[in-house]
Amino acid sequence: MEKKQLEKMLNELTVEGIHVVDSDGTTLLYNDIMAELEGLDREEVLNKKILDVLPSLKGQSTLMHVLSTKEPILNNLQTYFNKEGKEISTINSTWPIKREGKIWGAVEIARDVTQISKLAQKVMEPQNHGQNINPKNKVKSIKYSFEDILGNSSEILHAKQIAKMASKSSSNVLIIGESGTGKELFAQGIHVASSRKNQPFIAENCAAIPESLLEGLLFGTTKGGFTGAVDRAGLYQQAHGGTLLLDEINAMPMGLQSKLLRAIQEGKIRPVGGTNEVQVDVRIIAIINEDPLKAIEEGRLRKDLFFRLSVINIFIPPLRERKEDIELLTEYFIDKFSKENNKNIEGIDKEIEKFFQTYGWPGNVRELEHVLEGSINLVREGELIQQRHLPYYAQRSIDMPPHEATDKGEKEKTISLEELTDKNIDLDKCLTDIEDSLIKEALRVNEGNITKAAKNLGISRQRLQHKLKKRFLKEYINKS
Repeated sequence: MEKKQLEKMLNELTVEGIHVVDSDGTTLLYNDIMAELEGLDREEVLNKKILDVLPSLKGQSTLMHVLSTKEPILNNLQTYFNKEGKEISTINSTWPIKREGKIWGAVEIARDVTQISKLAQKVMEPQNHGQNINPKNKVKSIKYSFEDILGNSSEILHAKQIAKMASKSSSNVLIIGESGTGKELFAQGIHVASSRKNQPFIAENCAAIPESLLEGLLFGTTKGGFTGAVDRAGLYQQAHGGTLLLDEINAMPMGLQSKLLRAIQEGKIRPVGGTNEVQVDVRIIAIINEDPLKAIEEGRLRKDLFFRLSVINIFIPPLRERKEDIELLTEYFIDKFSKENNKNIEGIDKEIEKFFQTYGWPGNVRELEHVLEGSINLVREGELIQQRHLPYYAQRSIDMPPHEATDKGEKEKTISLEELTDKNIDLDKCLTDIEDSLIKEALRVNEGNITKAAKNLGISRQRLQHKLKKRFLKEYINKS
């Protein structure tokens, strides 16, 4: 392949930056994404030595390091400054280019994580790099106790009873429940009622932080451990003496799960890039929003970590399984949002009361809360909450409940083998219609969130996006 063709291909990449140097560190290839990332023109870099263009990389350049060691560096977080002094953070993978046993050059693929890196630093910096951490600053983030968990159903009372018993020990806890059921309320309630209540309560969602940064965020970093690293205490150290809440534990990478297991078993952690272990006293409360046995079977949760975490396990039932609590929760949220909006709301219409009892509440208590918050913003002083005040998707559910679908001629039809001889069935169209219906329902339930909808459908986010784009093009062509 000619150099110009290769450059053209590399410049069409829309995500990663590509940088290729020869054995002397002189740039041979440098795509537009890398130029944009580093704030440089390609002409400023091509055919020039990398350290002449970016002197801040002296002693830190992964490209030069690979040329020297002849060994690849994978998924390395690198922080440096461009010629204008702007800080840049990238995740790099760098490989030596060998020809006939000799090092001919090196190639680096980089992904920009500057904003994510700054966010992670912001999370950790207020803790003064792990020294003189003030636990009281973390206790202020606690909002809930057991008194804030509302419900008189036997299911919720049983869950509260187990949680109260759990608060009397320092054993690890696994809380299981769908999104929106109030799992963090239980976690905070356990901490507040425990002997650790005056110590830090640190919470982190394992799905919200990129894999490359999560380990450093949890266990801290050591200066010199890797390019751009500084001495920082991780969340594990910040929670010393208190409680560390790990939400969506099933989203944690399997390799990191093994390190977490070791930290729990030994009561010690080793910061990223460090050689010394640090003794820590932390109680772990983990949260999972699906059946943990399914997550284990599908390879997203280590079995040994599951058993280590679920010394005590608490199941929070979905709202559809404790509908006797809906009336109490409705009254609470109406009172809460009426006060916030300085309105005197009478309550809800009888038809809406019936709807609340028959609706499936896929978003659980959080969905009920948001439905009522939105409705109270629209209802007038002294009025009852009625159908017109509800979100659009809820109004549609009232207008056409599942059992009434037959009135619209939309009830599923079963076609026997005998009938096939008398009918011309377009199987592809039937399957496409069913798939469209499932996709629309998943997007509706998840309020348009493609990631969550894809998870419900059991497919990847990229595959769902592809299906949506395909359907958009088809609709566009049909309209044209």
